[in-house]
Amino acid sequence: MAGPMERIQVLDDIEKDIITCLQCAAQALLELGKEKSSQKQAETNTSQFLRTLSQVESKLSDQINYLTQVSTGQPHEGSGYASQKVLQMAWHRLEHVRSWVNELDRLKASHLAAANRPAPGIPNGSMTSSGTST
Repeated sequence: MAGPMERIQVLDDIEKDIITCLQCAAQALLELGKEKSSQKQAETNTSQFLRTLSQVESKLSDQINYLTQVSTGQPHEGSGYASQKVLQMAWHRLEHVRSWVNELDRLKASHLAAANRPAPGIPNGSMTSSGTST
């Protein structure tokens, strides 16, 4: 598989081919628009247009196939999709664990608060050595 820079270069080449294609079409139309047009020149430009258009179509199809593979998560060289998905799932698990820890902390605090509250009917003072409260 080609790396990112090679892929960009291929796209640049496709763009240049599209420009060539348009120039050939324009030349063919200009030739046909002349009073004394050269049929051979128009056919040459048309033929060049069709060849270049075919190459553009083929190269674009290759790029679309590559992008289809990338977007479906199939392994390929240079893909960050799998790593990104693993990271996203790790963040999700982290948030889930945080919520559980917060819930456990809340339960602990409520149980400690309940344990520190005096039971009904027991005075809230300190007892003396004789057993009477102060």
